[in-house]
Amino acid sequence: MAGARLETQVVVVGAGPVGLLLAGELRLGGAEVVVLERRTGPTTESRASTLHARTAEILDSRGLLDELGDPPRQPVGHWSGIPLDLTLPGPHAGQWKVPQYDTERLLERWARSLGADVRRGHHVHGVTQDTGPYVETVAEGPGGALRVRADHVVACDGEDSTVRRLLGAAFPGHAARRELVRADIAGVEVPDRRFQRLPDGFAVAARRPDGVTRIMAHAFGTSPQHASSAPEFTDVAEVWKRVTGEDISAGTPLWVNAFDDTNRQLDQYRHGRVLFAGDAAHRQLPIGGQALNLGLADAFNLGWKLAAHVIGRAHPDLLDSYHGERHPVGRRVLAGIRAQALLLLGGPEVEPVRALTAELIALEPVRAHLAGLVTGLDVRHDVGGPAHPLLGARLPHLALDTPGGPTSTTALLRAGRGLRIAPHDGTGPGSDGPVLVRPDGHVVAAGPEHDAQEQTARARWFPAGATVPTT
Repeated sequence: MAGARLETQVVVVGAGPVGLLLAGELRLGGAEVVVLERRTGPTTESRASTLHARTAEILDSRGLLDELGDPPRQPVGHWSGIPLDLTLPGPHAGQWKVPQYDTERLLERWARSLGADVRRGHHVHGVTQDTGPYVETVAEGPGGALRVRADHVVACDGEDSTVRRLLGAAFPGHAARRELVRADIAGVEVPDRRFQRLPDGFAVAARRPDGVTRIMAHAFGTSPQHASSAPEFTDVAEVWKRVTGEDISAGTPLWVNAFDDTNRQLDQYRHGRVLFAGDAAHRQLPIGGQALNLGLADAFNLGWKLAAHVIGRAHPDLLDSYHGERHPVGRRVLAGIRAQALLLLGGPEVEPVRALTAELIALEPVRAHLAGLVTGLDVRHDVGGPAHPLLGARLPHLALDTPGGPTSTTALLRAGRGLRIAPHDGTGPGSDGPVLVRPDGHVVAAGPEHDAQEQTARARWFPAGATVPTT
């Protein structure tokens, strides 16, 4: 059956937060984009509900942060359940508690407002790339089969990625060894528990302002039971009672699932004309919200690069820099998550290591190091050029006085084009010379040798002929 046909520049598979942020970034960069999503509507589940400081910066740099309102904000997160102060310099320190449905709706509205074609109810079941200059995606939708020919496809379709399976992409790592059950429950009264380790297991309980309680639990020594299907609420209640002794079976479950410590990462984030982002590229225990935030950072790194590539104005190596930059970041985060999983879900034998870890976290250099890793604020890319404190790092949020009036470094990124800051008074981020900043906020030229760097940096990181605003 031939079905309907469509042509575009980029197909994004998956309309979760990662796919929707990517779609908006692609449109901001001038690329045509079609998003194909199996679900018929936005999620109604809270799911991943933690946004870290770097994600808040990303949303702010696109003018989206204020639309989240005033969600609960916590300066303290955790490392394997041990309290960790996440405060680092910047206006968005700590972590923000935002249900995934709010993040998803915000990003979908933004992507659609920029012209992204978001098509729900479309189940992708075919991805074919041959020697021609395109890749074809086949989906079954409300109107029957849909074939979309595009320059590139980006899989943002989650940890059980259909696109990854269709391509047979190598996904090395280790399978699940431990499992947690999780539920949002109405009508229960249980004590709040923050990563409480009990004799028989580990438990978390947090009551939301709307009266719903989110619980998570793991029974020590048990193996995964729900790798291929979600648990029943009776299963969750049984684990909770085994670990805490509390009976929650009379509550009303609003959402039930299980997750595990599977830890895998694609060898390559780019397979010809197909790229991967978010959980489709790496699967990990979603501890402390790191999975969602890692995926959003993938999308933010990829969007402007892929847009420049498909409109034909990019340096030949620009698109490959996506894998070159994000794969090492993902590898490092996944290694940290493996360490946390051992300390969080291990039995009594890990208690001496947990005690030592708590002592180390009390040391400021250790705290700051781990806070940078968890929040994504310490990411620094190799962008070439001589050593400089800013080079490769994200541009810090700073208030600026400009000829057009007061603004900030974050606000100046909202057009998605990057910028050049040339301070007039010898102060600010480029006090020893101008600073050139990519669309994703990472500095690519800075310091006394800026002039020599800038010519090379412009050719490598910016579309040919692009005008970079100077402030």
